[in-house]
Amino acid sequence: MFESSCAAPSALETPADTREALAVARGIARLFARNDIWCLPEMPLKGGRRADLMGIDAKGQVIIVEIKVSRADLLGDAKWPDYLDHCDRFFWGLAPHLDRAVMETVPFRPDTCGIIVADGYDAEILRPAPLLPLAAARRKVEVERLARAALRRQVVAADPACAPRGDL
Repeated sequence: MFESSCAAPSALETPADTREALAVARGIARLFARNDIWCLPEMPLKGGRRADLMGIDAKGQVIIVEIKVSRADLLGDAKWPDYLDHCDRFFWGLAPHLDRAVMETVPFRPDTCGIIVADGYDAEILRPAPLLPLAAARRKVEVERLARAALRRQVVAADPACAPRGDL
């Protein structure tokens, strides 16, 4: 279902963290699928960033989820505000054991970000993400990028010889 990693390997401390991030991504993908939201893992963004999960809901709204499985990774992440320029809704995707109290502090902008808690089997939205609409032209660009990435991944999965040089 997912590529080899759903969270940036450099941000994760151990192979166990990587496995847990994959499990969190799987649970969120299941929740999203039940709600007609379809997402891709490891979606490159303009500016060199990479969203852990990026998807589109039934209304065409773009959703990004930043997955965190350790406190150190959560507290050390200074890049996440850049993601807000690429989505209509932003969620933190957290492992169940993570203390969520920090998510209510000003630096984590609780008025801007939703919270999903997930394991490898399911997920629950604890705080809905507010709608912060992208400009229509920006949304169109993001949706087209997502569509092209999904199609490219599907074709390459069926025929690896079609793989373009560069990042998928």
